[in-house]
Amino acid sequence: MKRFAAFVYHNLLGWKMIGDFNADSVKKCVIVVVPHTSWHDFYIGLLIRKLANIKISFLAKKELFKWPLGWYMRKVGGISLDRTSGQNKVEAIAELFHKRNELRLALAPEGTRKKVEDWKTGFYHIAKTAEVPIIMVTFDFGKKQNLISAPFYPSNDIEKDLKFMYDFFKDVKGKIAENSFQPKN
Repeated sequence: MKRFAAFVYHNLLGWKMIGDFNADSVKKCVIVVVPHTSWHDFYIGLLIRKLANIKISFLAKKELFKWPLGWYMRKVGGISLDRTSGQNKVEAIAELFHKRNELRLALAPEGTRKKVEDWKTGFYHIAKTAEVPIIMVTFDFGKKQNLISAPFYPSNDIEKDLKFMYDFFKDVKGKIAENSFQPKN
């Protein structure tokens, strides 16, 4: 299956992956994928995961886990999220890290495939609360590449950390380029 994924990713789609997930040393982390502009991001993510030969989970709204799609979502690493307001989702998701020996959780900080000016910061607070590093991954359809950062632990300065992350994703083009995230500065 890995050879098939490599053939599709490299030969058919023409993509390349730069960097790695440090899978031997990083068993728990939040993986931030940007930009998230299209459903095409999903299969690119599945291919990356297969090529890197690691398990990466993702959150999806609980409605996607009903029949007939539910079994597939769980099979490919989906974790059901109840988006009802009034819940402490950061604490609940951070608790998943404490309960598991291994959890790499991919999140899109834009929170939507539409154009946004600012990221939702839940991913950041999850990483801080769970005391796990953040790994950044570009979904650059312009260059047809996925750049994977070294893991870093968020500091106590969210503004500085967000600037660092924004700089990593500067000028990265999503599948729908006009919806790609670009920081204000």
